[in-house]
Amino acid sequence: MSHSGIGMTSQRTRERLIERIRAQGVRDEKVLSQILNTPRHLFIDEALSSRAYEDTALPIGKSQTISQPYIVARMTEALLEHGPLENVLEVGTGSGYQTAILSPLVRRVYTTERIESLLSQARSRFHQLRLINIRTRHTDGGLGWPVCAVRWNYCHSRAFGCAVSACAAITRRWSYGIACG
Repeated sequence: MSHSGIGMTSQRTRERLIERIRAQGVRDEKVLSQILNTPRHLFIDEALSSRAYEDTALPIGKSQTISQPYIVARMTEALLEHGPLENVLEVGTGSGYQTAILSPLVRRVYTTERIESLLSQARSRFHQLRLINIRTRHTDGGLGWPVCAVRWNYCHSRAFGCAVSACAAITRRWSYGIACG
């Protein structure tokens, strides 16, 4: 499938999505540019590609969804509002769309996914899009990045400038020790 898209995945369709996201209050032009230029249709099943640039969550299999573009844009804007970040921890890779949006905006993205088949597909997309600053792990992201699990607070306050997740099932302990900025 083409990165540029045709018809419902065309540049004009993507621009209308950006107009809708901007109208909802997202202002960071770097974030909006990433949403515009990241081929969301590559992150969903081809049968749904005509809906790729709707501002809605879509199914990606395994009872999971790709997040609504506005939510991805707003979460990314919130992460970056205090300036550039070195390392970001993402819990719940899913299709890899949020990761792909973050990748050009931060030095490195560390992303965890508990469903191996989703992670495998996301890794293929990262390779296809030549996103080289992403580190992936097949693990329960509620435990953080595995090498940091023993020293949770130290690792989250030092190794990761911020963390992001659209997962509904994040445990309460995950939120402890996360410091943005």
